[in-house]
Amino acid sequence: MQQSLLISVPEEIMDEAPPSKSLWQYISAYWTMLCEMYYNKPISHWILLFLSSMGMLVPFPASSLLSRLYFANGGKSKWIISWVSVAGWPMIAIVLIPSYFFLKVFPTPLDLKLTLSYIVLGFLSAADNLMYAYAYAYLPASTAALLASTSLVFSALFGYVLVKNTMNLSIINSIVIITAAMTIIALDSSSDRYGYITDRQYIIGFVWDILGSALHGLIFALSELIFVKLLGKRSFLVVLEQQLMVSLFAFIFTTIGLVMSNGFHGMKSEASTFKGGENAYYSVIVWGTITFQLGVLGATAVVFLSSTVLAGVLNAVRVPITSIAAVILLHDPMSGFKILSLIITFWGFGSYIYGSYTPAKKEASRTLS
Repeated sequence: MQQSLLISVPEEIMDEAPPSKSLWQYISAYWTMLCEMYYNKPISHWILLFLSSMGMLVPFPASSLLSRLYFANGGKSKWIISWVSVAGWPMIAIVLIPSYFFLKVFPTPLDLKLTLSYIVLGFLSAADNLMYAYAYAYLPASTAALLASTSLVFSALFGYVLVKNTMNLSIINSIVIITAAMTIIALDSSSDRYGYITDRQYIIGFVWDILGSALHGLIFALSELIFVKLLGKRSFLVVLEQQLMVSLFAFIFTTIGLVMSNGFHGMKSEASTFKGGENAYYSVIVWGTITFQLGVLGATAVVFLSSTVLAGVLNAVRVPITSIAAVILLHDPMSGFKILSLIITFWGFGSYIYGSYTPAKKEASRTLS
C-alpha cells in the first residue's frame, strides 16, 4: 500500500490550538511536521521523489511543445505524432524487468479478463492520443494544454460513477471553475488562432481536445476499476505492469493505423520538407518519444512514492509551465482572456486538490504520527 506524504497538522495540534495562536506558532508547527516527514524516510526516498516530480514537470511539457513544433515546422500526419506518444513503451520494460530480479518477485499472472482489459485500455489510449494529435495540429500548445486540464473534471466524474470515489463540494466547485475557464477560451477563439488555421480547423482541434480529455478521464477511472476488481492491490510493480501492457497494445493499434495510412513512408517525405532539415525532423520524433515516456514513468513513481494528491499538484503546476514555455519558445498568442483562463484553471486545480486532500487528512496524520 502506498505511503501518503501529505502535509497536514495532526488533529491533536488542531484540537488543542487556542484561538489566539500566533502566525509564528503555526509556521513552527508546520516546520515540525516537515522535519518529521523528512526524517521518517531515507534520503534515497526524497531523491527519487524529487527526480519523479521533475519527470512530470519537465518531460510532459516538453513533449507537448515538441508535438506542436512537429506541426508548426511542416509535419502533417496525426498518426505519426500519435505513434510517437506510445513508441517509447520499451522504456517501461527497461525499468520493470530488472525490478523483478532485484525484488525477487514474479510478474502478475495474466488471465482472460485482465488481458481483455489491457486490450480495451490500449485501444482507448490509442484513440486518446489520436484525438490529442488533432488538438496540437490546430491549436496553440498553450491552449491545448489548458483544454487538456479538463481531464481532471472527467476523471472526477467517471471516478465517482465507476469507482465510487469521493465527490464533495470542493471537487464540484473545481468542475464548475475549470468548465468556466474553458468557456472563456472558446469565446476568445478569435485572438487565440494562428493565421493559417481556419475557423473549422480551430473548432475541430478544440472539440477533439475536449473529447480526448474526456476519454483520458475515462481511462483513468477504468484503470482504477481494474486495480479494485481484478488486481486487488496496487504496488509500484503492478502499476508499471499495467502501464507497460496498456502502452504495448496502444502501440500495436497505433502502428496498425500508421501502416494503413502509409505513415512510415510519409515520414521520409515529411523529413525532406521539414523546416530545419531531416536531422531536426528525426530529433523531434526521437525526443518526443523519450519525453512522453519519461513523463509517464515520473507520474507513476510520484503516485507510488507519495500520493495522487501530489500528482494532482504537479499536474496543476505543469499547465502554466507548458503555457508559459509555449509563449516564450513558440511565440504562442497570449491574450488577456487566456491569462484569465489560466488563473481560473489554477484556482480550479487548487479546489480539486483541497477536496481530495480533506478526506485523506486523518489517514495522513495517522501515517505521520
